[in-house]
Amino acid sequence: MEMLEERIGYRFQNQALLKQAVTHSSYTNEMKIRKTKNYERLEFLGDAVLELVSSEFLFREHRTMPEGELTKLRASMVCEPALAFCAGDLELGNFILLGRGEEGTGGRRRDSIVSDVMEAVIGAIYLDGGMEPAREFINRFVLSDLEDKQLFYDSKSTLQELIQGKLKKSFHYELQKESGPEHDKLFSVAVYMEDRLLGTGEGRTKKSAEQQAAYQALLLLRGKGCI
Repeated sequence: MEMLEERIGYRFQNQALLKQAVTHSSYTNEMKIRKTKNYERLEFLGDAVLELVSSEFLFREHRTMPEGELTKLRASMVCEPALAFCAGDLELGNFILLGRGEEGTGGRRRDSIVSDVMEAVIGAIYLDGGMEPAREFINRFVLSDLEDKQLFYDSKSTLQELIQGKLKKSFHYELQKESGPEHDKLFSVAVYMEDRLLGTGEGRTKKSAEQQAAYQALLLLRGKGCI
């Protein structure tokens, strides 16, 4: 917990809240701990805090953007893949307490679990220290480097619009490799513009691998002045 506090940049008065925030229901079930000791209630609270802070941030940053576009932008920033991407800065998956079964099926790398824990950590910080430290955490790990994060969040649709719309070329994804047991597959995908390799990616699903490949392709094309 001390190492995770260092990553977060916040010292808990009640460290039990942080431990609860990283405790999956499979662990409480296996250890015969009360269900309320898993992260689910903290995730519920953290989700609300994150929505408020991100809404206020977007409201102030985009003073002329209409409500519909603000809602769409917020949804892209706090969706499951986006929060899992943000949690990568903390290597949050390494700290999650999982039952053996969930561990064996790759739960530590599953976006749905990592994103839930990210929200639970926000809820824990809010309960322990109030809104300001929770806001600081969200600003540092969710609302920072938004240009690159937005590029990642919308990578597949952005790449399609860029190549087919602006560059007037065709592109396709190609599955390069599939490895691991059936319950814990790892997919490797490449994306090509016509016959030119633009990027590669890996993920636990083909969709997430394609998203990583699209993001790498966009970084390459941005470096060449195409964006």
